[in-house]
Amino acid sequence: MALPPATLPAPRAARWALLALPLAFLGIVFIWPTTALLWRGLAGSGEAVLGDARTWRAVGTTVGLASAGTALAVALGIPAAWALFRVTWRGQAIVRALASVPFVLPTVVVATAFSALLRSTGLLGFLGADQTPAAIIAALAFFNVSVVIRVVGGAWAGLDPRAAIAARTLGASPRRASLRVTLPSLGPAVAAAASIVFLFCASSFAIVLVLGGTRVNSVETELWIQVNQFLDLRAAATLALLQVAIVALALGAAEWARARRDRVASGVADGTRPASRRDVSRIAAALAGPALLIGLPLAGLLERSLRTRDGWGLDHYAALLEQPARSVLPVPLWRAAVNSLEAATGAAALAMAAGLALSYALARSRRVRWAGAIAMLPLGVSSVIVGLGVLLTLARPLPWGLGVAGPVVLIAVAQAVVAFPLVVRSLVPALTSIQPELRASAAVLGASPWHVWREVEWPLIRRPVGLALGLAFSVSLGEFGATNFLARPDHPTLPTAIFRYLGRPGIDNVGTAFAASVVLAAMTGAIMMLAERLRTGREGEI
Repeated sequence: MALPPATLPAPRAARWALLALPLAFLGIVFIWPTTALLWRGLAGSGEAVLGDARTWRAVGTTVGLASAGTALAVALGIPAAWALFRVTWRGQAIVRALASVPFVLPTVVVATAFSALLRSTGLLGFLGADQTPAAIIAALAFFNVSVVIRVVGGAWAGLDPRAAIAARTLGASPRRASLRVTLPSLGPAVAAAASIVFLFCASSFAIVLVLGGTRVNSVETELWIQVNQFLDLRAAATLALLQVAIVALALGAAEWARARRDRVASGVADGTRPASRRDVSRIAAALAGPALLIGLPLAGLLERSLRTRDGWGLDHYAALLEQPARSVLPVPLWRAAVNSLEAATGAAALAMAAGLALSYALARSRRVRWAGAIAMLPLGVSSVIVGLGVLLTLARPLPWGLGVAGPVVLIAVAQAVVAFPLVVRSLVPALTSIQPELRASAAVLGASPWHVWREVEWPLIRRPVGLALGLAFSVSLGEFGATNFLARPDHPTLPTAIFRYLGRPGIDNVGTAFAASVVLAAMTGAIMMLAERLRTGREGEI
């Protein structure tokens, strides 16, 4: 009898060899730094921090902003999910791809786009919403509405339509059938999407830092203030514990909701139908909200990047190649872009090497599922905490006489930790789907293990590997939370340089930040468009 793919036996030595690399990677660059940081909070005198009203205002702000951002993303995403997944129409694939763009944009770009739109000189500056909670909530919804569309839309496309048809046959109106039959069936998917969105909203450091200014502080920005302004590492460690608790609760809710969604999935291959003429106005109405939420900030960012002192032009883009005033940045922005590419290349390589090894181990044996749970731990820790932990442990002389790692290495290590769980989630479904009979047949015909991998496995996994690599590279390229603690002033990355320019007065500095944001968005968007062409099914699902 053939064994299921997930239970294909592997030699014990090979299994442990596959586990050694990713476990050592996580132990050195994630578990040790994070544990060291959190221990400071547990061992220190955190009573002063926990007793400070400012701390609990930051906790309340974090939960409140995340809840409001989640509610807005769900409210806009559910109708759009129907329009993009339940009914079919010409050009739908292009609109789906455009709707996914916000999620892959770096958070610092999203924050900069809303800053460009809402500043007093922006397209919507008359609203006076700059540096307000409303601006942050809108930016959080912008970043996460695509998550709701994809998660709920995937469930809606596979929803069995017969129950709603039966309700209509029994006299229910379309509205009543939707409220009483369709939406309750989508409940697990909506809960899963909302939990994931809340998780992302609760750890959106750059959005709160840029759009909140000095008026709005979350736990993460308060942590950043304690380190950068007060040099109080014990207070920062205590705040890190609070942030871990918030994110861990959100991650647990997301995993519970995802498991519940998978249990109640109908399994219908295709529950879609062609759009009718009556659906045209409904589709337009369903997509209007997300279109405005996504389109206006991006248009505002592009418009502000082209506006100069003398009218319109490419002056701010030309400034990317020039040496700025040393008080602004010690190196030109093109050098910061090169630094970002170097760090992202190293991070993607590290994440792929460790992720591929662990994914093979998880796909070959059920006995190492515990390692899969460990691999997901970085999702439960904010990137801000990862960066600060790496700074406190690896940015100093290491044991056994090892020297201090350079900024490129430290940044690449932190970014690899952030990308690692996404790589594993992208690769495990593809590796698990390989039928063991294919390997066995090739081995019976005399193929060596190397030839089996090259001729049988690699053709089946090269597209998911390309997708995972593109995802790891783009996430690393735009990573800001961890990088902000590790990038030195003379070795900035493009996201940290953008933040520095935004904090300098003058239309030229701000305009250059907007131009750099457009370039960064174009870079990450191009990488993800290439990677998305390799998507074959459910791999890489959020």
